[in-house]
Amino acid sequence: MDAKEALFWSIALPGFGQLLNGKWFKGLIFVVLEFLINVQANFNEAIISSFHGNIDLAIQQIDFQWLMFYPCLYFFAMWDAVKDAGGGKRRYSFLPFVFAAYFVTVGLVFSTKLKIFGVLFGPVWLPMLFVVPGVGVGLLLQIILREKGIS
Repeated sequence: MDAKEALFWSIALPGFGQLLNGKWFKGLIFVVLEFLINVQANFNEAIISSFHGNIDLAIQQIDFQWLMFYPCLYFFAMWDAVKDAGGGKRRYSFLPFVFAAYFVTVGLVFSTKLKIFGVLFGPVWLPMLFVVPGVGVGLLLQIILREKGIS
């Protein structure tokens, strides 16, 4: 399987990339963990509320103690699927995934209070917005470390 294909299936659902890579046990563990965290955090209900523009209800629906596990699971599953499919061979190629997980977690922490241009994005949209700077910082750090030859 192509590394990009594994990445996109992992974006769809953590564990799918591993299943397509033939890593059955690991894939099933990721799928089970995704469902466990999703259900315990009440994430799908909050996603529906967020898509309907009801951010205050989404904030009330989320169990933040459970959802805090989601970003690291999500981005690690992506990285693992890419790596198992033969991608990520270059040094520091994990950094965009790691920093996306960090930034999304920070976005989740501040999602009940932080407004951007006066808009409260909440626990679904704000963490999603934080993916972009997270990946950007990871890519920038990757470039800097490779140019400096730091191993």
